[in-house]
Amino acid sequence: MAWLPLESNPDVMNKFLHNLGVPDKCQMVDVYGLDSDLLATVPQPVLAVLLLFPCSEKYDEHKAAQEAEVNEKGQTVSENVYYLKQMVTNACGTIALIHSIANNDDKIQLGDGHLKQFLDDSRALSPHDRGEMLQKADGIINTHKELAMEGQSVAPDADEPVNYHFVAFVHKDGDLYELDGRKSSPINHGSTSEDKLLEEPGAPVSMIKFSQGNVKA
Repeated sequence: MAWLPLESNPDVMNKFLHNLGVPDKCQMVDVYGLDSDLLATVPQPVLAVLLLFPCSEKYDEHKAAQEAEVNEKGQTVSENVYYLKQMVTNACGTIALIHSIANNDDKIQLGDGHLKQFLDDSRALSPHDRGEMLQKADGIINTHKELAMEGQSVAPDADEPVNYHFVAFVHKDGDLYELDGRKSSPINHGSTSEDKLLEEPGAPVSMIKFSQGNVKA
């Protein structure tokens, strides 16, 4: 199963979220760099950060090494972290957005609609079963399809390889979590805080979604 990829465009993502019941005051914005002046332009508070990056053998190698380390040493993951597995090709943009909203539902007054219903129905499920459920969530699927046709770049065919991938980073219960639907679990990157999500010295610099042209992913 494959979807059309979603463009890395805040306007497209905001329309996607608002169509699914996220309040208009919640907005996606681009982050242009890591220096303090550029970070100061990002509206606060920051609830989540999306990273878009090109897929490569290095990504696969890092993923394998990271998962092997977690399997060997273990990690602590809060039971409040919402995570779902990616079962659908080109769904990573939508999954990153779902991860961003689902892990901030205590701060976002999500309106009635397809996304709220999906989260309510999937809270008690395993990450795998949530991924399976997303394949049947017609309201979210149709919204994704509609918005995947918008943006500044030409939408590829659903079965055309797309060499970009979205992941989300969120603060939850005092820790910074990487939520990548292609990995076997959330990755705990250590302590952080809500007000220092972009500036915490120990936070991975890879958490920033740089604006480098709009592409489909």
